[in-house]
Amino acid sequence: MTKRIFFLAFLLGNVMMANASRMLIPMDDAGQHNHLKAYGIAFMVLQKNEKVDWLLNYRGGAFVFDHFLEIENECKIRDVSYEVIPEAKYTAILQEISDPDANMDVVRLEKAPRIAVYTPDGKQPWDDAVTMVLNYAEIPFDKVYDQELQEDKLVKYDWLHLHHEDFTGQYGKFYAGFQQAAWYIDDQKRNEAMAKKLGFNKVSQLKLASAKKIKDFIIGGGYLFAMCSATDSYDIALSAEGTDICHQVFDGDAMDPNAQSSLDYQRCLAFKDFRLVTNYMEYEYSDIDATNTRRVPMNTDYFTLFTFSAKFDPVPSMLCQNHTTTVKGFMGQTTAFRNQVLKSSVTVLGENKSAGEARYIHGDLGKGTWTFYGGHDPEDYQHAVEDPPTDLNLHPNSPGYRLILNNVLFPAAKKKPQKT
Repeated sequence: MTKRIFFLAFLLGNVMMANASRMLIPMDDAGQHNHLKAYGIAFMVLQKNEKVDWLLNYRGGAFVFDHFLEIENECKIRDVSYEVIPEAKYTAILQEISDPDANMDVVRLEKAPRIAVYTPDGKQPWDDAVTMVLNYAEIPFDKVYDQELQEDKLVKYDWLHLHHEDFTGQYGKFYAGFQQAAWYIDDQKRNEAMAKKLGFNKVSQLKLASAKKIKDFIIGGGYLFAMCSATDSYDIALSAEGTDICHQVFDGDAMDPNAQSSLDYQRCLAFKDFRLVTNYMEYEYSDIDATNTRRVPMNTDYFTLFTFSAKFDPVPSMLCQNHTTTVKGFMGQTTAFRNQVLKSSVTVLGENKSAGEARYIHGDLGKGTWTFYGGHDPEDYQHAVEDPPTDLNLHPNSPGYRLILNNVLFPAAKKKPQKT
């Protein structure tokens, strides 16, 4: 009797193995209806404590996980293309990927990262492309700002996003164009009130304190992603610790006449040897940004993603997964980073080589990493203040927005990807 039960169990196990299936979410150009929502599907699987295999450079960075009817139905609802494949076919795919001559690899995503977006209450939808794409992809996140940072609440999160923020205390240098605008006046009042509430004499001092909290977050193992002016203003604030670089229209007293020579580039994540723009009427922080000097016509404004070795450089490979290596350019207060001011430790992920500028850069700090992405909105070439927000229903396959979502999933790999 015992032998009979054992034999039946053996047969049942073989049948189950034969019928086991996986879901493959293709991410190539022809195979996927909605690339952006596909990331939300992968995130949803991770939320259910299931594992996701990220197939680097296979069909545009496809996702594979165990087949669940609930997830299949969700793909149909969200118009995400998928394929149900037998285990034998997936084994064949893994064999293809494992070929030493194939620039492909498998990264195991294990746990849904806890996501925070550094943004104040009342932020307008046109202010943040990342918030828009997280909402569109149906990826949950929390909002944090200076008070939460000063209360050390960043320890709750794995991934932090900064967007179109000014860490120098100069209110985005919008003074020349918007000093009389109600939103500008209100923003200044809110920031001054918050600085006072948290025990700081100036907004610039509060923003520096927040920048240092963020740096500690990275060193401790956090993942930072920043876009537009949050990139260069962040490093400028760190470099100017102990030095007043704000004109009196911003903080009520004169800036340090030796501000430039007092900068300490050692404190910066990405940039070195930059020059400040001290004219309070000029909409620019420094010569890190190429916006005012670049001569790139809109119809030829593209940047190229580097092709990294998936097997030997999985981190930059993850961050560059896409269905194209040529991405349409877009502008912002900080559009691109001049190559001359990049530290030697910086990994350039995407560049406009002919213009001498990097658009997408990455680096390590302590146990964590940071990634900077130039420009404001990947599907709005030259976004203006108070323009309506981008409708991502019109751009479900945006390569520029895909780069943002690569960064969202990146922490799930625990930085040191496990080979399958």
